[in-house]
Amino acid sequence: MKKIFILVFLFCFFFTFNSNASIKEKLIKNLENTQNISFDFKQNINDKTDTGKCIIEYPKKIYCEYNNSSKKILVSNGKHLVIKNRSSNQYYIYPIEKTALNLILNKSFLLKKIRKNKESLIDGKYYLFKFLENNTQINIFFDSQTLDLTGWQNEDVYQNLVITYIFNIEKNKVIKKNQFKLPSQN
Repeated sequence: MKKIFILVFLFCFFFTFNSNASIKEKLIKNLENTQNISFDFKQNINDKTDTGKCIIEYPKKIYCEYNNSSKKILVSNGKHLVIKNRSSNQYYIYPIEKTALNLILNKSFLLKKIRKNKESLIDGKYYLFKFLENNTQINIFFDSQTLDLTGWQNEDVYQNLVITYIFNIEKNKVIKKNQFKLPSQN
């Protein structure tokens, strides 16, 4: 009886371990095969919610248009990040290395961290990976069914908590050649 109990225990342990390993490997494979993603987003910063559309092209490129009165756009060409308020013509430029997007938009970094870290299943819907890098906590979420990126949580350059949820995801679309060209100051 003792041998049967031990065998059942070992079988369950290895089955659970292999099941989790295969989910992680499938998630990694899915991310490796993703060159770009287009999506709608909902973003919360200090209890203020914005919505819009974005395109990410790995590594480190993003273009977002916000659906707000300021007609804000956010663009990274992989080196710099520009936030431009088109209605007031305010223009902010940051080296991308100074922002959390430097890590979030870096597929190689994400893959490395996913391989090294254990995932948590949240409400049966999302896989969560937590990373601490350069004193910055980043939480990345993936859909448990499609294994696609569904959002992230981080602090911005002003230490505001930023929660970004992405949906209506399309992968590996053809992108305009100059999509990630930084806007001019005027």
